[in-house]
Amino acid sequence: MDTTVGDVNSRKPDSNGIGSPPSGAASVMQSLALPHALAAGSPDATMGRHIARRLVQIGVTDVFSVPGDFNLVLLDHLIAEPGLNLIGCCNELNAGYAADGYARARGVGACVVTFTVGGLSMLNAIAGAYSENLPVVCIVGGPNSNDYGTNRVLHHTTGLSDFSQELRCFQTVTCFQAVVNNLEDAHEQIDTAISTALKESKPVYISISCNLPAIPHPTFSQGPIPFALSPKLTNQMELEAAVEAAAEFLNEAVKPVMVGGPKLRVAKASEAFVELANACGYAVAVMPSAKGLVPEHHPHFIGTYWGAVSTAFCAEIVESADAYLFAGPIFNDYSSVGYSLLLKKEKAIILQPDRVVIGNGPAFGCVLMKDFLKALSKRVKRNTIAYENYHRIYVPDGHPLKCEPKEPLRVNVLFKHIQDMLSSESAVIAETGDSWFNCQKLKLPRGCGYEFQMQYGSIGWSVGATLGYAQAVPEKRVIACIGDGSFQVTAQDVSTMLRCGQNTIIFLINNGGYTIEVEIHDGPYNVIKNWNYTGLVEAIHNSEGKCWTAKVLYEEELMEAIQTATGPKKDCLCFIEVIVHKDDTSKELLEWGSRVSAANSRPPNSY
Repeated sequence: MDTTVGDVNSRKPDSNGIGSPPSGAASVMQSLALPHALAAGSPDATMGRHIARRLVQIGVTDVFSVPGDFNLVLLDHLIAEPGLNLIGCCNELNAGYAADGYARARGVGACVVTFTVGGLSMLNAIAGAYSENLPVVCIVGGPNSNDYGTNRVLHHTTGLSDFSQELRCFQTVTCFQAVVNNLEDAHEQIDTAISTALKESKPVYISISCNLPAIPHPTFSQGPIPFALSPKLTNQMELEAAVEAAAEFLNEAVKPVMVGGPKLRVAKASEAFVELANACGYAVAVMPSAKGLVPEHHPHFIGTYWGAVSTAFCAEIVESADAYLFAGPIFNDYSSVGYSLLLKKEKAIILQPDRVVIGNGPAFGCVLMKDFLKALSKRVKRNTIAYENYHRIYVPDGHPLKCEPKEPLRVNVLFKHIQDMLSSESAVIAETGDSWFNCQKLKLPRGCGYEFQMQYGSIGWSVGATLGYAQAVPEKRVIACIGDGSFQVTAQDVSTMLRCGQNTIIFLINNGGYTIEVEIHDGPYNVIKNWNYTGLVEAIHNSEGKCWTAKVLYEEELMEAIQTATGPKKDCLCFIEVIVHKDDTSKELLEWGSRVSAANSRPPNSY
């Protein structure tokens, strides 16, 4: 049975709610009547209009862009589409990050820049989206179609007559590339690219010659009809064999556990994972990059499994289990804490989006994760021993000591107050750095969103991602936790947040440098120039839009700032600079940093 695209549900469930439809996508599809035929010479029968309508159909109502002479005509057509909002960003990197954040909330995002200087500036953000399995439609305004094959040298290039440099760069970080420099096959190339992004849950690259978007062409005389994409199917014989083997493996175990991984998102298997958890009674944990994909209010949820820096008592339960089912894991040097996890392959069932491996074998292909989890839930015996063991050893977290009046603010006190701010109407964006570890310890209430970029780990990601995420789900108030070093990379798109009227709360954690790098390998390069951050944001504000800033050094000032941000200034973008000591880090970062450092410094095997 075909699936109509528009119900794009590859996002994390808002907030831990399982299976909620992406905001806007399905409703946009349902509101679109079948397109009317247009005369072949109609000014609306153009490629530019087709792209705009197609983006709206798949659930994109905001496109992040930076204008350049090669994309200006295309931007005119995007602006002319009533269902589309064009958001100008301060630079291409942030436009890409914004599309990344938007895709996390809506299931798909889009950005438009100019040829080479724009495309290569955005490349890093698209690489991050690729690593996180996010469908982002990356559109680049390309050279005039008449210039291809002429040996001419154009501006915005490296001075060569070969226009393929940008394309070659994008080939490694996108799942499909289309260079549209003639109208005859433009319709096919554009639709193939966009549908491939949705099917593969990866970014795609589309280059559009600058002279083509406004030219009417017969292939665009019919408005775009909604996609009907054939879903991937499970091999039923493989599924039955895999379920039988897995059920036997798990039912023989004394204290099995389940651990959710980040590929639950791309497999659209969060709901099925919870269905299995409800049926089997196992203790349930998540890998750090899967936080927010599994509801933390689940009765058997025991926290984040992250080896030596797991939440309290979680690692002890997972690593002492005699069987563990990992659904969609990514075991890299960061998630494995420098390859130090105490796991044994022969005890593990590893589920990937379309593959199952049980212990050291057997393996089963062409088995979709969600189908496997649902079928397995009907075959496993209920076993609550691991959760009972956790409940037996669990000691509630202590609360950080309250700061004395005028005592310098501590990071653990800051996050105690952030915890109290969370609700179903909020979402957390955690920047690369110590915020990874502090935000992992937050208990997400039902409905609270959560995002961070662990696989790629690009500092500065959170500013653009916050812009995109907040634009995608305006009903939520985003709380972004950003370090000073990361903020310096991408700060300028606070300007775009103000232009869009967003009411995000940004906690700028000022500890004087790249703290996460300090704990891996210290050096003078990890110390940065201090900025007057609140002064910078006030200058960006320039009395245009709603903005409120505060600088806090003590707990009582923090409490007052939070009260203001959530009260009188609840409709404003609120920027709270928090001054903390340069050595005030989480214990988890200290442990993680030492182990990653050890992994990085291993000598060559020949020594």
